Amino acid sequence: MKNWNQISYDIQRVISNTAIAPGAYIVKFKKNNPFTAGQVLALGVSKEIEPRYYSIASAENEDLISVLYTERIEGKLTPMLSLLKPGDNLMVSKPFGTFTQVKPSPVFIAAGTGIAPFISMLLSGKAKGATLIHGAPYPEYFYYSDILLNMLGENYIRCCSRCEPGCLFVGRVTDFVKQWNELDPNRPYYLCGSTEMVVETRDLLIVRGVPVNNINSEIYF
Repeated sequence: MKNWNQISYDIQRVISNTAIAPGAYIVKFKKNNPFTAGQVLALGVSKEIEPRYYSIASAENEDLISVLYTERIEGKLTPMLSLLKPGDNLMVSKPFGTFTQVKPSPVFIAAGTGIAPFISMLLSGKAKGATLIHGAPYPEYFYYSDILLNMLGENYIRCCSRCEPGCLFVGRVTDFVKQWNELDPNRPYYLCGSTEMVVETRDLLIVRGVPVNNINSEIYF
């Protein structure tokens, strides 16, 4: 991971920093540079603390950048990010990354905050005919669920690993993929989440007949 002496960045003023679930936040600031849905940027509050990379979670045509993040109590940066107030300074790199090419009728598979690039793609109108499979431990961690239900309807599938049986699929995204009757090997698949989630899901898709070149992934750390 690069340090701030190796990164070109601007100082931005925080517009808002809103808690949307326990330990989860959306920070917003002015867009100074254009970006392509699926790209990431580095955030920080001090040169003494290593930057962290986050996918942008807003539409390409919005005036503000939205970044979804979770606070890690043991971390150095995110506890400080969670304390930011409107008007505070935030170090922001230029957008970068290549997880941006979306083919028609994509299947997005995400865990936790890995949903961010797919939110950007959907809001930017770049994911026609999409299906989104999102994994989270509890219902409150299905970020943007109201928007996604409105946009995708039954093609928005929530996999809740610690929920009681009810209206959501109970289990991890990998449990769902194993038994998904509508899995189509010819559709393009896009994965975003932890290394473990991405590798396990990719292997399951391959076992179920999805060609390797139909699987694209972005790992967050």
